[in-house]
Amino acid sequence: MSFVDKMVTKVNIDTQSESFSIIRGATDEFKIRTNNQYKLSLSLDYEFLGISIGFAPKFLPDNNDDGLRGKSSFTDYKFRFFFGNWTQSVQYTKNQGFYVENTVDFVPNWIRGQDAYIQFPNLKTIFWGGSTSYVLNPKFSLRNVTYNTEWQRKSAGSLIPTLHYGYNRKSNTTNGEKTFENNYDVRLAADYYYTWVIYKNWFAAPYISPSLGIRYTSYNVGTNIEKFTALTTFLNSGLQVGYSSRKIVFGANFNFNKSWIKEDEKTTVNNNKVFAKVYFGYRFEPPKFVRKTFKAINHKLGL
Repeated sequence: MSFVDKMVTKVNIDTQSESFSIIRGATDEFKIRTNNQYKLSLSLDYEFLGISIGFAPKFLPDNNDDGLRGKSSFTDYKFRFFFGNWTQSVQYTKNQGFYVENTVDFVPNWIRGQDAYIQFPNLKTIFWGGSTSYVLNPKFSLRNVTYNTEWQRKSAGSLIPTLHYGYNRKSNTTNGEKTFENNYDVRLAADYYYTWVIYKNWFAAPYISPSLGIRYTSYNVGTNIEKFTALTTFLNSGLQVGYSSRKIVFGANFNFNKSWIKEDEKTTVNNNKVFAKVYFGYRFEPPKFVRKTFKAINHKLGL
């Protein structure tokens, strides 16, 4: 059942934070993380377009422990476009302010909860990227699972080939010296989703997404420049449990993401994330001028 002619607004709270591990040699591992335990995002979907804005407000728990972990900032913008079985997304994300989660491994007599963590207040990551997906099974609704603009009434699943691409820039300033790392990524994923309609309005939707890709990196320290190409592997999986009706949607997502990138013989970057998200949404009639505008756009695009 389609609700693309209705506006859907949602509020999401999730526990995902920007983090990664840098392993040098056989023993040294730096676990770096932002001081944002909870993030809030607001989204609006209508017809073929979806928009969301994410940030990390200080009023949420564990987002204001600046004294020990330092200040962190987070901004995220996403745009989604739907054209039949095709889905296109574009994203911009910025994080600044990191701390070393395993400071105890590097500072003698360090006391958790009392001493400050090793901090990198100038460390910043910026991501520009997107993805292009195609749903092979027309009886499966990706919109029901990810954007709630449809309501799937019968159980079904689908393989969804997805091409991911993006540019990620890490920068930092230490003792007046600037360092930059520019990453260009392309990877192909074999997503598989299945929506199990449990009872009337309730559903459960597990998914798994293995992917393989290539990363080209340019690393600048002062006037020195290093370049290399690496093979990247990702494994994303999760489970969503939700409720959908003609006006109300809500649910929770549980996710596990793992990435592995071997930059050289001595350095490996791992990123393992386990996080959860809860969401609540409401469907309503769009204003007349919005409906009229999108109707004209649909006519010109032949949608």
